[in-house]
Amino acid sequence: MSPIVIIGSGLAGYTVAREFRKLDKTSPLLIITADDGGFYSKPMLSNAYAQNKQAKDLTSQTAEQMAAQVNASLLTRTKVDHIDTVTNKVVTNAGNFEYSKVVIALGAQAIRLPIEGNAATQVISVNHLDDYAIFRKKIAAVGASARITILGAGLIGCEFADDLAGAGHEVTLVDPNPLPLAALAPQAISLGLQDALLKRGIALQLSTTASSIHQAPDSDALQVTLANGSLVHADLILSAVGLRPKLRMATASGLHTDRGILINAHGETSAANIYALGDCAQYHITVGVQQVLPYIAPLMVAARAIARSLTVERTAIDLRPSPVIVKTPSFPVAVVPPGIKDLAAGRWETELNEGATISRFFDANNRLSGFAVAPQDARLRARLLAELAEFTKV
Repeated sequence: MSPIVIIGSGLAGYTVAREFRKLDKTSPLLIITADDGGFYSKPMLSNAYAQNKQAKDLTSQTAEQMAAQVNASLLTRTKVDHIDTVTNKVVTNAGNFEYSKVVIALGAQAIRLPIEGNAATQVISVNHLDDYAIFRKKIAAVGASARITILGAGLIGCEFADDLAGAGHEVTLVDPNPLPLAALAPQAISLGLQDALLKRGIALQLSTTASSIHQAPDSDALQVTLANGSLVHADLILSAVGLRPKLRMATASGLHTDRGILINAHGETSAANIYALGDCAQYHITVGVQQVLPYIAPLMVAARAIARSLTVERTAIDLRPSPVIVKTPSFPVAVVPPGIKDLAAGRWETELNEGATISRFFDANNRLSGFAVAPQDARLRARLLAELAEFTKV
């Protein structure tokens, strides 16, 4: 019997494997990964520095332990070139492997900005454990109070900024938007976060971008020239401008793609017996609407549904409202973003309640379809989710 093949050993791939084994203890399972196969929580990368966690501290289980846990064969440091959907084979640099079904969980890659300057190549991104190890090594080489410029004041950029400032480093955030977290949160929440970051000692360069990066004369320092004419001196430059789904393998396999690998309501791609989930997928939200959802909750729901489709019965991915948690200790935020269609015609309404800023989003029909709260906690999230559920009942 040909195995079910999972491509990728991040949270998405391993969660599918775990959920699959809850339903099927014996069918052959093969996991193929380009890294070492160890399991770690990727969201921890942006808030582990202040806790003095090394890369090895973030790995909770080795590849061998994970293979034993999910009773799978595991190929590490192996790159998949494409899936041959005619012969039902996964083609890799380690050989070709027959499959009965495939789950693609390749994740996303960091977006690289086209910045000019003789030091533009020194910009680094932290998108997996190896990146984090390099990042820590570079900071250690500079020493205490390193000057770190972060490009991007979205979710990841703000988390890194808060974390690094908390560890005593001098942080500058650069973003083209007028407020941090502008693409995710309403203005009232972004203003609160901005105030908290400033109080943390973080310098904000907003409504501008990095034009060029040069090596400083007679120094190891870097000079970042901004579009607004400002000059920022840095020891390290971290790019946190976003992620782009990994599509090369899917495209080479003839799968339909847009911003991500297009999947239907059941996680199925355009090819028979091939599924996708996680950061590489573009989820079916409703008729005519598909969206990349680079968050934990959709990944977990998709993993459970796909595992059932692989074993028990074809199962739809039940995407219900779930908060996106922004791990900024100075001003912890939770957001349930409204739907894309709602944003154009809806409105945010904000109140101060119990020491928290609460913003609710009402669509054109005056129905609650999202919220944001900060400082957030589990009790506030639960209350607002219950309120949202009342509006979303059919």
